[in-house]
Amino acid sequence: MNYKIEGAIRRNRKNFIICAILWVFLTIVFVSPVAYTIFQANQGGAFNMEVFLQVIGANFTNPFGTIGNIFANGATGDFFSLLVGFTIVYLIFFFIGFVRSAPKNEFSDIEHGSSDWSQRGEQYQILSKNKGIILAEDNYLPVDKRGNVNVLVVGRIWNW
Repeated sequence: MNYKIEGAIRRNRKNFIICAILWVFLTIVFVSPVAYTIFQANQGGAFNMEVFLQVIGANFTNPFGTIGNIFANGATGDFFSLLVGFTIVYLIFFFIGFVRSAPKNEFSDIEHGSSDWSQRGEQYQILSKNKGIILAEDNYLPVDKRGNVNVLVVGRIWNW
């Protein structure tokens, strides 16, 4: 199970930063105008839909001014409650994407047929680093090895 979490983190390093920047952008452009519009529509004690529809366009066109008005006019309660709800929904979608990007098995991103199957030189217990039949870069099958040294070569022969 640990390989799934590590693989998902390795795959999504850039996406973490992108999602954080997107969250900040959506908070400024979407959450703050809606929260301030809800605050303005509730000024009379009950929610007024006419005021909401009249003011929403002006608040969306000036999101940075809206953030200043939120803190200047005391609409921080509406802003933070909407921000918490938005963040919870955003984290649910982020978590779903994170889980779906997890590798299906331990060998998902390993190239088949390469020397990635070994770590820290353990392939040289079987292979030679210097001479023999070339398998990959710095990996040779020694011809003086006891046992089976058969090699299957898959590919084409190009004639120019």
